[in-house]
Amino acid sequence: MSANQNAELTIEGLIHDLNNVFQTIAEISEVLAGDPNLSKYAGTLQRSVDRGQRIAYSLLQDKPASADFTGVVDHAIEFVDDFLDAVHGPCIAFDRRIDPGFRVAGDPAAWERVLVNLFLNAAEAGGKAITITASGNQIAIADDGPGIAPEMLATIFQPHVSTKSITSGLGLYVVRSIVEEHGGTVTASNGEPAGAVFRIVTPSTSAPVERRPPHENSECD
Repeated sequence: MSANQNAELTIEGLIHDLNNVFQTIAEISEVLAGDPNLSKYAGTLQRSVDRGQRIAYSLLQDKPASADFTGVVDHAIEFVDDFLDAVHGPCIAFDRRIDPGFRVAGDPAAWERVLVNLFLNAAEAGGKAITITASGNQIAIADDGPGIAPEMLATIFQPHVSTKSITSGLGLYVVRSIVEEHGGTVTASNGEPAGAVFRIVTPSTSAPVERRPPHENSECD
């Protein structure tokens, strides 16, 4: 057996075992769904299972040529809303400014991971509003937080670099790794007058700009 075949079997076995975990959680969520006081949490569990399965199965599936970016954004916002609600985090307002038909090259589950990490990074830094812009071959994720300390800009995408001692510091490293794997580049800077901006340049298709209404977490004041 070749090393590649062994690696594929190892990944396949891992996904098989993870699916057993996902199935257990999904069955518990079905039980919770029967209780009106717990049905909200059942929905959260099921959406998290769905996301876990998208990520896991993407490791083995043939990668698509491109993915609809709006759908990727929707999945990422859904998960971040659920996560922040579960950990009693801040409510985040999302403003989408995405070209109609904008697509990103490659795996939608991977791009979802990119966005989730960027959104959670903004929330952890104190941001309360995130603007997602996608036009031409560029994506920008901007928040209204305190921005990035100048001494952090040169190392922010390196592993285990974090301004928060409670985190692993891997989120932005994951972002850079996935973007570069898909043939793109990502940079970080401070916005005007405040906040952080992450800009991604990647192969994509687009059409004239159409601004969609802002998305706000229904739990936010």
